[in-house]
Amino acid sequence: MRTRIIWKERPLKSKLLIIFVSVAVTLLLVLLGLNLSLGSKKVQEEIPRLYSVADPQFERSMGALMGPAIVGGNRTQALLNGSEIFPSMLQAIRGAQKTINFETYIYWSEAIGKEFAEAFAERARAGVKVHVLIDWVGSSKMDQAYLDTMEQAGVEVQKYHPLKWYNVARINNRTHRKLLVVDGKIGFTGGVGIAGQWTGNADSPDHWRDSHYRVEGPVVAQMQAVLIDNWIKTTGKVLDGPDYFPVLKPVGDDHAQVFSSSPQGGSDSMRLMYMLAMTAAEKSLHLSISYFVPDELTRQILIDAAKRGVKVQIIVPGEHMDVDLVRRSSRSMWGDLLQAGVEIYEYEPTMYHCKVMIVDGLMVSVGSTNFDDRSFRMNDEANLNIYNAAFAESQITVFNDDLKHARRITYAQWKQRPFSEKMHEHVAGLLGPLL
Repeated sequence: MRTRIIWKERPLKSKLLIIFVSVAVTLLLVLLGLNLSLGSKKVQEEIPRLYSVADPQFERSMGALMGPAIVGGNRTQALLNGSEIFPSMLQAIRGAQKTINFETYIYWSEAIGKEFAEAFAERARAGVKVHVLIDWVGSSKMDQAYLDTMEQAGVEVQKYHPLKWYNVARINNRTHRKLLVVDGKIGFTGGVGIAGQWTGNADSPDHWRDSHYRVEGPVVAQMQAVLIDNWIKTTGKVLDGPDYFPVLKPVGDDHAQVFSSSPQGGSDSMRLMYMLAMTAAEKSLHLSISYFVPDELTRQILIDAAKRGVKVQIIVPGEHMDVDLVRRSSRSMWGDLLQAGVEIYEYEPTMYHCKVMIVDGLMVSVGSTNFDDRSFRMNDEANLNIYNAAFAESQITVFNDDLKHARRITYAQWKQRPFSEKMHEHVAGLLGPLL
C-alpha cells in the first residue's frame, strides 16, 4: 500500500515541477520581452537628405522637429581625461552657494568616489541643497559608507530603478546620463563616471581616455530640466524656483541644446537626432565611439555618407576594450562600412570611452550616448549639442590627436583576420541588439 502511494505521488510531483518550470520560464520570457521592447517603435525607413548642416534649416529642424529649442549665448569648455575633468567638477561643487544636482550611472568606491562624497557632504552641511541620483546597477560597487557620509550631512541621495517587485519589467532601463548642475548656472556632461579608471591622463591601460564638457549660459537650464525630470520620476518631488532656474545671461557665442531620451519619453529620439545629423553631413563626420554596435539603418546612413564623398572617420577602443563581447560584435559589422570607404581606427594606449560626434566642422554632439541599441532605446541618455564652427574645429584637433594613437583597420586586414576570430565575432554580432 505504501509503495503504491509513493508510486502515485511521483507523477504528481513531476507534473507540479513541470508546471512550475513552465511558469518560471514563461515569466522570464515575458520579463525579457518587456525589457527588450522598452520605448517607442524604432525608425526603420531611410531618412531623406533635405539640407546640409550649414543650411539654416538644419538648426530649425533640430530645434523644432527634435527639440528642445536651440539657444544662443553659451560657452563650452572641453576637459580631457580625469586630470582635467575631476578638478573642474570638484571646484564647481565646492563653490556651490545654493543648489547641486548630480545624476550618474557609474559611482564606485575608490578615492575619487570618496572625494566627491565628501565634497557633496561639506556643501550640504553649509546649507546648500544637494540632490544626488545614482543608478542602482551602476552604483553596485559603491561603499555604503559613502552613502552614509552624504545622507548624514543632509544630501538627498536616491537610486534610480532599484530592483522591486513592482518595477521588475523596467530593470533593463538604466539612467546612463552623466550630468552635474551647480547653482543652476554651471553644467557638466560627457562620458566619465565616478571611478578610478577615469582618473589620471590616459597614461596607462588603468587610466581611460575620455572627454567631459563644462558649459555656462542659457542652455544650462535645459540640462537642469533633464536632471529634475528624473528626480521627479524617482521621488515625486518637484525642484523649482530661482535657486534651480536663475536668470541666465549670454556668456559666449555657442548655440546649444541639451538633448535627452528615455523609454518613458521618446526612446528613439536620440537615435533619430544622430541619423538626421549624419544624413545632413556634406564634408566630414568625425565619430569618437566607445561602444559601436550600429543597427542596419545607421550603418547604411554611414555608408551613404561615405559614398557621396563625406570623409567618415571613426575611432573605437582597441585591445583594451573593457567589454570584449561588444568589441567582437562591433567588428563583425565592419565589412560593408570599410568597403564603402569609412575609416575605422582602434585606439591603442588604453580604453577609449569618448562619445563625440562632429559634423562638417559645424556641429558637435557630446554626452553619455553610445552607438548601440541599449543607448538608443533602453537607457536614459543626455547629450549636449553645440553649434559653433570654432568649437567644432577645436574638437577636430582633439580627434586628430587621438588618431595619432590609433591603428587604422583596412578592409583587407578585416577580411584576413583568423577564422576563429570571425566565428567569435559572428556569434557576438547576433547579440548586437541586446548589448
